[in-house]
Amino acid sequence: MKDMKVARIILGVVLPPVGVFLTFGFGTTLIINILLTLLGWLPGSIHALWAIVKHEEQAKQISS
Repeated sequence: MKDMKVARIILGVVLPPVGVFLTFGFGTTLIINILLTLLGWLPGSIHALWAIVKHEEQAKQISS
């Protein structure tokens, strides 16, 4: 489980839409990330990391 989290974070940096897709599936978050990535790699990566980490925090709170 922890390995998948690390993989999503790495993909969020290298290929932002792929990391977001693996975390959220197809939806508004992915579309926003694709648009930000088209504007530049850095905005897409920042959004991807923020979204992935925030999702992990929410999942951790729910499971606790």
